[in-house]
Amino acid sequence: MKSKIKRPDYGIDAPVIMKYIILLAIGSFILGEYLRALNNQNANLVASILFMVVRINIAQIILGLLYVKIGKFRHRDRMLDLVSWKGNEHVLDIGTGRGLLMIGAAKRLHDGKSIGIDIWKQSDLRNNTYEKTLRNAQIEGVAEKIEIKNADAQQMPFSGDQFEVVLSNLCIHNIPGKQGRNKACMEIARVLKAGGIAVISDIRYTQNYADAFTQAGMRLVWKKTFILQTFFIPLTIIKAVKG
Repeated sequence: MKSKIKRPDYGIDAPVIMKYIILLAIGSFILGEYLRALNNQNANLVASILFMVVRINIAQIILGLLYVKIGKFRHRDRMLDLVSWKGNEHVLDIGTGRGLLMIGAAKRLHDGKSIGIDIWKQSDLRNNTYEKTLRNAQIEGVAEKIEIKNADAQQMPFSGDQFEVVLSNLCIHNIPGKQGRNKACMEIARVLKAGGIAVISDIRYTQNYADAFTQAGMRLVWKKTFILQTFFIPLTIIKAVKG
């Protein structure tokens, strides 16, 4: 009997939001059916609106699942392709979650190191745990090339000028307040080596990140927003170089 092939699981992003969308779709459908059964003009009008909400919710759910299964892998590769890899880089992935970027970077290294940090918030990613991330790295065959740390982006446990590449996707916007997000950007600039590259992707505040990097002495060299390619929500990538 063949053993079951182990596959990495990179989780469902924003599971709380997805849960609310599903509940809203179910609630709107039930209420819409009740109102339609009343068979009067006003109730039918409200029911029509509710059924429209259901259709929108279903579309959001489908797009969200397409992002989970396809979109975020394409987006990861798009981010990694912005780096001219030599294979000996020291890489930092901020808000690594299940390790999608960290592991993707590790696969492009031969004797470098890919480090992921996170504070493991369940609201950001379903079953977001250190152990799940390590298991993905083991399944992907890069466990010896990665390291995982419990650490906050606003106060990283690294010395300055340590990394050639810093990566982050859908993380920094979760930090409360502009001051906190700017602090994370300053930390990115601090831990990068001269000539090091930051590739940051997020749903909002990316211009603020670019401004913070400029204040920290970095150069913004690339910025682009992707919509249809991610299936889910518009994601903007910025690439900045230190020095």
